[in-house]
Amino acid sequence: MIDVVFRILGVLLDLMWWAVFLHAILATLISFNVINTWNETVRVIFQTLQKIVDPIERPIRRILPDFGPLDLSPFVALVLIMITGTIILPYLQSVAHGGSIL
Repeated sequence: MIDVVFRILGVLLDLMWWAVFLHAILATLISFNVINTWNETVRVIFQTLQKIVDPIERPIRRILPDFGPLDLSPFVALVLIMITGTIILPYLQSVAHGGSIL
């Protein structure tokens, strides 16, 4: 049962990674006017991704210094998601299976 929970958490982290990645790419394309939000499909996708990603990136933006127009919060979020999925989640899974803390 515990394995299922950790597998679900891993899948959710993967989905969150892709959401942050796609949002960063889409925001970059919009800021360079490669694509625009006049297209309803682009606008709906961008707004949906923004609603998903904003709760993750907002606290990171508060901590990071201001770099002007450059927003590094997606990259920090991607690194944190990767660390959580590759280091913290397996560690918690081994502890849940009765492994040692150290």
